[in-house]
Amino acid sequence: MASLKTNIRSLGGIYKRYGAPLEKLGIINLEDFLYHIPNRYDDYTLISKISDVQPGEVVTIRGKVTEIKNQYTRGRFTIQRAKVKDETGEIDIVWFNQPYLIKNINVEDSISISGKVDFKVGKLQIGSPDYEIGESNFIHTGRLVPIYPETRGISSKWIRRQAFKILEDYNSELEDHLPDEIKNKNKLHSLNDAIYKIHFPENLEEVEQSRRRLGFDELLITQLAANQRRANWNKVLRSEAFEIDKHRNKTDKFIDQLSFRLTGAQKRTVEEIFLDLSKEKPMNRLLEGDVGSGKTVVAAISMYLGHLNGFQSVLMAPTEILATQHFKTISALLNPLNIKVGFSTGNKKESLEKFDVLVGTHAVISSKVNYEKLGLIIIDEQQRFGVEQRGILRKKGNNPHVLTMTATPIPRTIALTMYGDLDLSILDEMPKGRKEIKTWLVPNPKRNSAYDWIKKEIDKNNSQVFIVCPFIEESETMQTVKAATKEYENLKKNVFKKYKIALLHGKQKPKEKNEILTDFRNEKYNILVATPVVEVGIDIPNADIMIIEAAERFGLSQLHQLRGRVGRNARQAYCLLFTESPNPQTLERLKAMEKTNIGAELAELDLKLRGPGEIYGTKQSGKNYLKVASFSDFELIKTTKSEAERIIKDLNKYPKLKEKVEEKNVKEVSPD
Repeated sequence: MASLKTNIRSLGGIYKRYGAPLEKLGIINLEDFLYHIPNRYDDYTLISKISDVQPGEVVTIRGKVTEIKNQYTRGRFTIQRAKVKDETGEIDIVWFNQPYLIKNINVEDSISISGKVDFKVGKLQIGSPDYEIGESNFIHTGRLVPIYPETRGISSKWIRRQAFKILEDYNSELEDHLPDEIKNKNKLHSLNDAIYKIHFPENLEEVEQSRRRLGFDELLITQLAANQRRANWNKVLRSEAFEIDKHRNKTDKFIDQLSFRLTGAQKRTVEEIFLDLSKEKPMNRLLEGDVGSGKTVVAAISMYLGHLNGFQSVLMAPTEILATQHFKTISALLNPLNIKVGFSTGNKKESLEKFDVLVGTHAVISSKVNYEKLGLIIIDEQQRFGVEQRGILRKKGNNPHVLTMTATPIPRTIALTMYGDLDLSILDEMPKGRKEIKTWLVPNPKRNSAYDWIKKEIDKNNSQVFIVCPFIEESETMQTVKAATKEYENLKKNVFKKYKIALLHGKQKPKEKNEILTDFRNEKYNILVATPVVEVGIDIPNADIMIIEAAERFGLSQLHQLRGRVGRNARQAYCLLFTESPNPQTLERLKAMEKTNIGAELAELDLKLRGPGEIYGTKQSGKNYLKVASFSDFELIKTTKSEAERIIKDLNKYPKLKEKVEEKNVKEVSPD
């Protein structure tokens, strides 16, 4: 017999047919429908008699169908025309290109119609309305109607119908995992109430109360799961401690002989990492720092200490481009010390027979790679790797120490929620001598002047230029966005005719991408037009200018990371933000890029202005870290963090809540 945990594909029929698109929405089992939360509501609560409706109103009328027919036009279009009558009058209803409605709606049917009233050809009509047949159980009309995140083939109306049916059939299965004491203390709805009212509320106040309860659940379970992982990590796992003092002279000498001085932040971070490595408890630390803040050097120093202690180290990066960059940097630092640095990606394998340090992509977890004594794992951009990949790598050694690095600017509040089981180090200084990138917001009337200035910079300084566009191809819904392929052709033919231009985007094969980047690095091209594939791991020393098209479509954090692709030499670098948006708030947000070069500050501002959607590149991955709660709800985060710290030691007293936490940890952590 089916339950809320039943996988929808096993139910056959329409669920099996829609299995793949539903999985894109994160709907795997029946319960997932209930946690697929509406992102807005259509207000169809004004229920009116036909004689009272006015042009421009959004209303719901209820009556009998007196007429319905298809009307055919030139070009194979169809119009569905109906008349609906109540005791006060009759009104025309019009749909477009929905010929199947003639089979769904019959004369004499009782019908509820919700939509906007228009005045056309001398009479009132309702165009393209929502409707439902019958006289009760209205879920699509006459109320606040939930609108859900959709995907191709899956409409809000269909999701709404499933949610209603599941709530009817399985409501008794919804066990409230929060103890009464926590609900009472924090004035929270019951789970049944919150779930029902988030889908079918009577008013917006019920929506807010339901969101608060479900958001509270999500944040509390996230915090408890992180606390539990940290406790298990501390109690259960034992690693081999590195000797620090014994090798201090050599690590100090290595640092002194670098061609640059470490920043204060780098020195502080190195000491935090060394302290972790000196313990039998394996390190589990997140190192956050802007592009160019020196994370790779900190990693190399840590790897050198590992080598002095007789351990191998591995660095895993999400892309071949980024892995290649790390390999070059680490080889240059460690090869002079007779440390063998290997390299492994899907396309390349070097020095895999015997290595002290291995750098690569997910290929480093291959069964063909033999680790003799792995002591330190460094993972770049953890959120881009799956739990399984990280877990496999950890099993290659005896609970090796783990350092995670990210260039994504993360507000501290979010870091402590999202990575609550990790210790946090932040590189909040840039190396001395590096000039701040001058950033200008360029409105459309100044575009041609900007192009003329760029030509002069290329001619005078042999500068190279990135031009970043948000999408590869124009779509019907994105007509105004500068697509990379179209922009490339335009710039090549009309703007930069005498300059060499290349195009780079995510749909190209890895080999083709690498060839284009190598040629650009070797200055065979003046300009590279690209999608945000350049955001991570592309180091072009001679690139001085970054143009970002349709800048309003990026979050500030992503703009900041893109900006970090230039300014890798001693010359002054520039970032030009092109926008056609007239919106004052949008322009004010983008102006912040002119005022600060500190990623964490921009991330905090983006969090306040836009919410958390862009911070982790969620649009690229298609998944949000939080479904209901918001990282910008600092008060709720603070409340749940306090509750989590209070009850973590007594979690056994709350078996239903403990079960939810363990369920969360099964998803978050690969079993050891």
